Amino acid sequence: MKLKLFSEWVALFLVLVMCLSCTKNKKNQEENHEDNFKKQDKNEVKDTYFGEFNADSAYFFLEKQVSFGPRVPNTPAHNLCGAYLVSTLSRFADKVYEQKSTVTAYNGSLLPLHNIIGVFNPTHKRRILLTAHWDSRHITDQDNDKSKAVLGANDGASGVAVLLEIARLLKKYPIQNIGIDILLNDAEDYGAPDDYKPEKEDTYCLGSQYWAKNPHIKDYTAEYAIVLDMVGGKNATFYREQLSDEVARALVDKIWNKAAQLGYGIYFLNEKGTAVIDDHLYIHKIANIPAIDIIDHNPSRPRGFPEYWHTQRDDLSNIDKNTLKAVGTVVYSVLREM
Repeated sequence: MKLKLFSEWVALFLVLVMCLSCTKNKKNQEENHEDNFKKQDKNEVKDTYFGEFNADSAYFFLEKQVSFGPRVPNTPAHNLCGAYLVSTLSRFADKVYEQKSTVTAYNGSLLPLHNIIGVFNPTHKRRILLTAHWDSRHITDQDNDKSKAVLGANDGASGVAVLLEIARLLKKYPIQNIGIDILLNDAEDYGAPDDYKPEKEDTYCLGSQYWAKNPHIKDYTAEYAIVLDMVGGKNATFYREQLSDEVARALVDKIWNKAAQLGYGIYFLNEKGTAVIDDHLYIHKIANIPAIDIIDHNPSRPRGFPEYWHTQRDDLSNIDKNTLKAVGTVVYSVLREM
């Protein structure tokens, strides 16, 4: 009995050591991330008074999300990543709101919704909304085996990563003449697969639908909303999405022209794209905010999206820091010019 008890204490001790080691490693990662960019900020050319979008920093935020695994509602990975995003955004934003509720999915599942909103310059009436979804898809419906969840390195994590890096810059270099709100919306990708019967409408974008009906501030409005979705993939191409052009052509022109000016025209193709059902649709339709979608959707592809879309292959191997750099630099530059 004594030997057994001693063994149990040894096992408990080893577990505690491992937990402390993991916590220390996590803290070291965060501190190293901050130290790296403090050094970089000191070395910036003085003319770039508003800082420079850093793809390595964005990739750090992306990799961190993916490290939790698929961020599907009703899973531990979803809970852990949500807590991480609240903690991270709280380091940068003036104020952070959390929306927690329950929504019903197409198949009757009850999903715990967790929208996270970071507010910058909260007293300014002129506002811009930036948004991306942080959840990942519950099924790989584009694979032969549809039973697994999608890791979502590009479809979800990339947009959030770009916004977190923009948030880091806004903390260090505040924009005085506009207010900016960063909405990390949830339950975007829990929509019905194509072959689901009976067919149902509006099963995607549950988090943005909820926010549009219940904004974090009463009577909230914004001059524009910019949605980022699948903005980190290799060989990404961003066409002018059809609804975006219809409701906010001036902003689409500004962003695509800025991309060409900065040398990123190879990503931002100034050509007409097709309509995509995404968060911008509901932000415009329900909240009446002109919204655009920057999304890797190429009309010449069989399904428009990258070939790894909604499959097990949506992982870090398909992420390109150059794409993160292009999207982040363009969006951040347009914000500065507003």
